[in-house]
Amino acid sequence: MPGASVYAQTAHFPTIGKVTRYDARLDKLIGKDASVEVLASGFVWSEGPVWVKDGSFLLFSDVPRNTIYKWTEKEGLTPFMKPSGYTGVAPYGDEPGSNGLTIDAKGRLISCEHGDRRVAALPLTGQGGKRTLADNFQGKRFNSPNDVVAHSNGSYYFTDPPYGMPLKENDPTRETPLFGVYRIAPSGEVSLLVNDLTRPNGIALSPDEKTLYVAQSDVNRPVIMAYPVKADGSIGAGNVFYDMKALEKYGLKGAPDGLKTDKEGNIWTSGPRGVFIIAPDGTLLGHIDIGENTANCGWGDDGSTLYITADMYLCRIRTTARGVF
Repeated sequence: MPGASVYAQTAHFPTIGKVTRYDARLDKLIGKDASVEVLASGFVWSEGPVWVKDGSFLLFSDVPRNTIYKWTEKEGLTPFMKPSGYTGVAPYGDEPGSNGLTIDAKGRLISCEHGDRRVAALPLTGQGGKRTLADNFQGKRFNSPNDVVAHSNGSYYFTDPPYGMPLKENDPTRETPLFGVYRIAPSGEVSLLVNDLTRPNGIALSPDEKTLYVAQSDVNRPVIMAYPVKADGSIGAGNVFYDMKALEKYGLKGAPDGLKTDKEGNIWTSGPRGVFIIAPDGTLLGHIDIGENTANCGWGDDGSTLYITADMYLCRIRTTARGVF
């Protein structure tokens, strides 16, 4: 792990940033004495934190290094899998590895893989290697699957922007003209759900799985969209749940990236300098201000710890919320 600093088997971790409170409701989600701990650092671009309940450990991607790392309280940081998202032999851009990760109902690690341009499933219990869940739609390869969420019925929803391609949207190997949001049905059938977003990125389901949230990381239209999920797994017309341009009044400018929900329906989305907490009614409650570009977050431990991947850092903050994970 060249350049990585690991803080393990110590009573205390370094802290970073602060919690800014915009609404009193945040006090029920994050205690007044909560702090952001730095668990490890030195990554190129950390992403996709996911907690593995069967084993009690965290996995996350370092996209440029084409590596998934494992972190535990006792052992600290260790390499888990390399390559994580590109298995070719020729150089492939500056972000070839895995990005978003999740665990499905079968306990498999589901990964969005930039270089291999696919969504894959990896058993974590010695049942063999990876299986490709999807790498194309109607014969056209995806751009670079970015983030994924698993539905309890065995389907998966994922986003496909151009960020992992060597020349991004101008890459000559692009096969699809759009940046879509897709669904993989339990049967394996792939369907295109959204075709009118310019940069779909983070994705999450509401606690009741009746709403699909998609973050658009386009600085010209930095929004979080909400789509009703129908009984057959398709979605209805979307609406803007939150426009991140509203953050400009706080001196912050940027777009949403990865996002998760808690059991009360609050959205926890990465964005400018940290993670923003937004109530189900669209009210901004607070900002976990890390001071660095922040890619994603994920719930872990008993569901109340929020793990955060922020540029070179792996962080966590202990909350009084209960996450959906």
